[in-house]
Amino acid sequence: MTTALPELADGDFYYQSLGGGRFRSTIHAQGAWNPHEQHMAPASGILADALDRHEPRDDVRMARISYEILGLIPGGEFEITTTTLRPGRTIELLQAELSAGGRVAIRATAWRMVTSDTSAVAAVEDPSMPPPDECKPWDGASVWPGGYIRSLELRMAEGHRAGSGKVWIRTERPLTDTADSSDLARLMGLVDTANGIAARVPPGKDSYIFPNVDLQIHMYRAPAGEWLGLDNAVSFGSDGIGLTSTVLHDLNGPFGRAEQILTLRKG
Repeated sequence: MTTALPELADGDFYYQSLGGGRFRSTIHAQGAWNPHEQHMAPASGILADALDRHEPRDDVRMARISYEILGLIPGGEFEITTTTLRPGRTIELLQAELSAGGRVAIRATAWRMVTSDTSAVAAVEDPSMPPPDECKPWDGASVWPGGYIRSLELRMAEGHRAGSGKVWIRTERPLTDTADSSDLARLMGLVDTANGIAARVPPGKDSYIFPNVDLQIHMYRAPAGEWLGLDNAVSFGSDGIGLTSTVLHDLNGPFGRAEQILTLRKG
C-alpha cells in the first residue's frame, strides 16, 4: 500500500509557522528513508528553536539536548509543546515534544546551565578540522533521496572513507518563514546529517538500513555561524546495533559531540 504524501507548505524555508506552536513542513524538510516523513535534522532544529525561545534567560545556555525519536516523523502539519521539567537558579531541564496526528513523534529534553567566566582554565582536547575553504565541494550525500539532502551545501576534507569522514555542511534556507532563529537552533538543525555522511554501507533496499532512534548532543561551547563541521566515525556491531559518533565544529573550532544509536537491518 502506498502512503499518501502530506500537504506541504510552499516556500524556500523548512517550516511555515502557523501560530500557537503549530507548523507545516516544506519539501526541504523531507526525509531520506520515506517520502512522506520529515528528516530528523530540520525537525531537531525546530525543536531546538522552541527550547531556545522558552522562558529565555541571559545567564544560562543550553549545554545538552537529548532527542528521542518515538516513531516516523510525519510531513505536513505538526505541533510543538514546550515545558520546564525542572526549574532552577543554576540548572534547568526543559522539554519540547513534536506531535502530529495525536501522537508524539519526537521528545527533546535540554539541560540549560548557568554561565560564568572560566577562560583561565578553558581547554579542548578534540582536534580541529580543516576549514571549509580548504575542503572540496562534495556531492556524496546524493546517494540519499529526499528534499532535505538536496537543500544542503557540503564540502569534504581529505581522507574521507566509508565509516569515517570530515564534512562541512550549511544551508541557505532559514528554519522558518520568519527567519529569526538563533545560530544554535539553525546548527542543531544540521547535526543529524552526521549519520549519512560516511555510511559504512550504501543505503537502500538491496543493502542495509540504519536509521538512528536518538540524537544526543553535548556542547562545551556555544556554537555560532552558518557552517557546521562533522568529524565522524560509524561503528556497526554484530547483533544489529550501530553507533555514529561525531565531533561538532563551527568556524572557531570544535564545540561539542553528538551520538546516534542505530538500528541496523537488511533493507
